[in-house]
Amino acid sequence: MPNYRRMRVPGGTYFFTVALADRRSSLLVERVELLRGSVQRVRELRPFHIDA
Repeated sequence: MPNYRRMRVPGGTYFFTVALADRRSSLLVERVELLRGSVQRVRELRPFHIDA
């Protein structure tokens, strides 16, 4: 995975996409509760909000 440089700006906005290596897989739909739980755990440690 590339080591991207990130500009650290308090209150900055970031865009990210979640995708699987196998784009034909329906795993993200079938197991979306695992993704939601992971996001919630991270939000507890590093508070943020999702605009969309």
